[in-house]
Amino acid sequence: MKIENTKAQMRKGVLEYCILSIIQDEDKYASEILGTLKDAKMLVVEGTIYPLLTRLKNAGLLNYRWEESTSGPPRKYYQLTEIGQKFLAELNHTWQELHNAVTIVTSQKTTSNE
Repeated sequence: MKIENTKAQMRKGVLEYCILSIIQDEDKYASEILGTLKDAKMLVVEGTIYPLLTRLKNAGLLNYRWEESTSGPPRKYYQLTEIGQKFLAELNHTWQELHNAVTIVTSQKTTSNE
């Protein structure tokens, strides 16, 4: 089993949560989202993010608007919908529970000779 495959699956598992978190306070366009993910070492490529943004929009969690850019073509800015905000709040709660559970499990000492 290759560790890189497992690490990639772990990142994929939290990618939606990270994207929603990135745009919760400020509308962002795809390149900004991608840059934030790369800065955080999420190792995401453009071919991954665009279908995911479309899926989140189709699920009613995101909306977008077009805005003119001074340095190229118009940009599509994404923002959370009301449903998306509620969804993210639930993910925040779930993430906290998961983080706590994993911390408990991974910090327990195994005593085999007792």
